[in-house]
Amino acid sequence: MKIAFVSSEVVPYAKTGGLGDVSGSLPVELSRSGHDVKVFMPKYNIIPEEYELHPVDGLNKMTILCNGKGYNVSVYSGAMPESRATIYFIDCPHYFSRPELYTEDPDEDERFILFSKSVIEALQLFRWAPDILHCNDWQTGLIPLLLRENYGWDKIFDSTATVFTIHNIAYQGIFPKESFTKAGINEKHALYGGPGEFFGKISFMKTAISTSDILNTVSKTYAEELLTSEFGAGLDGCLKARRDTFLGILNGVDYNIWNPGRDIYIANQYSASDLPDKTKNKKALLERLNLPYSEKRPLIGMVSRIVEQKGFDLIIEALDELIRLDAQWIILGSGHKEYENILASLAKKLPAKVSFHIGYNDELAHCIEAGADIFLMPSRFEPCGLNQIYSLKYGTVPVVRKTGGLADTVEDWNSLILRGFDTGTGFSFTEYNTKALVDTVKRALNMFQEKKTWTKIQTNGMNKNYSWKTSAEKYIRLYERAIILRKEKRARFR
Repeated sequence: MKIAFVSSEVVPYAKTGGLGDVSGSLPVELSRSGHDVKVFMPKYNIIPEEYELHPVDGLNKMTILCNGKGYNVSVYSGAMPESRATIYFIDCPHYFSRPELYTEDPDEDERFILFSKSVIEALQLFRWAPDILHCNDWQTGLIPLLLRENYGWDKIFDSTATVFTIHNIAYQGIFPKESFTKAGINEKHALYGGPGEFFGKISFMKTAISTSDILNTVSKTYAEELLTSEFGAGLDGCLKARRDTFLGILNGVDYNIWNPGRDIYIANQYSASDLPDKTKNKKALLERLNLPYSEKRPLIGMVSRIVEQKGFDLIIEALDELIRLDAQWIILGSGHKEYENILASLAKKLPAKVSFHIGYNDELAHCIEAGADIFLMPSRFEPCGLNQIYSLKYGTVPVVRKTGGLADTVEDWNSLILRGFDTGTGFSFTEYNTKALVDTVKRALNMFQEKKTWTKIQTNGMNKNYSWKTSAEKYIRLYERAIILRKEKRARFR
């Protein structure tokens, strides 16, 4: 199968969140399964110079129209690590030489209009017709419509099926109607009832939901949540109309990177069979953070964006109660400045109990996963989440809110024990309030003192398998279904 995978960020080249992780892993696994995969992303100026990118012959003088003006675009190629997949970079300094991947600049719509059109025109110049054109999040949301409307004259794409993955519906690419004019898309598609129209504006994500052959999101529970007004962010009606072609596929993780048995960043490698060695990582982490070690005092870790989506409004509201508990805290992340300031002040006030690090540090993130006893993720909503899956593999017991991918990956110990099963892997709560949060943290702290049970919870989690191999197999079945749907559409309109 020939697969074109299009994303605005791809690990290891550029990342702001889970989209980059998925885009760096799924294409690799698809390639390992024998598929011909080409990945496309923008050539941001912030991509580290250590990566060797090479200009592609014949694609170094493309002229792409955007907002009535032609822009010079070149295409560079690179390698996807440990894979036969090739990655192509759309180079247009006017739009992509900026300090951040995403901006609030007035031309943010134009940046990804140009990117989307450049991908399609690069495929034309390659004369490479993918069986699947897999688009991800709003930045690629215009591609399915552009492919059929603006480039439908090129029969090379007649059999190409489009797949659109929603990684986070909170970010939809909402712009004035004029954005369709900038893209050269017929203005009828921006009118009321059109595929792109969204409360008087246009949504790139809604455009993809309305026009792609098949849709998915990154966990089964999140797919169900998006069909409700509480979580659908105004697109629940549109998604309900696509219910038969919309499903959830849980993200996988790369166990070559996130695996305590081979992790290059941690003080001592370990596995479920030598779990006591995990304590060595806790001691090393606490020493690094200048926090005292106690066998009976658990260390609670967080690696997260410091924003309300991740539950930090609850944490700040419950902070006095949480800090009175007999536990230590290590938090790594950045986001809402007010929350950052509160946490920084707390760490300064209680240096033997709280350590807070602003920003992101990959090496420290690995050490937190290996050294913490508990990993806290009380998200308001969570499409998939990856840190709770990393935590399971590291024997770091997750405490989560039961939403999205957190609900699909963490099995509450107490709930299962009441039903006679000892297969729980963590602790979870449903109601989004401080009482539920504090009570669940207390449950985990109490169970931490029961070492035999705690070890059972740890090993249950470590024996779970959320590898990309399993998820990739589900995507292949999704692609096969998309191809069938595309053939049916072609047959109807002949």
